Amino acid sequence: MNIIAWIVLGLIAGAIAKAIYPGHQGGGILGTIVLGIIGAFVGGSIGTFLSTGTLTLAASSLSIPGVIVAVLGAIVAVFLWNLLTRRAA
Repeated sequence: MNIIAWIVLGLIAGAIAKAIYPGHQGGGILGTIVLGIIGAFVGGSIGTFLSTGTLTLAASSLSIPGVIVAVLGAIVAVFLWNLLTRRAA
């Protein structure tokens, strides 16, 4: 998948994850894109692990199932980000 598709998928997944996740998350649009892209990689890697049994770094595709997996991964990324920033503050 090319970088433009990753950015679009990251924006979609990050925005949906921030809307679903309770509480206030900072970071703006750039933070949303970065957490969404990280979520796409986390979700894609977990999906690959569950389907094949091998752990590889893979991104989700720009499709409905790919967006769902990326949103789930982005929710995990938002949760971990909140743990890191709450502990530092």
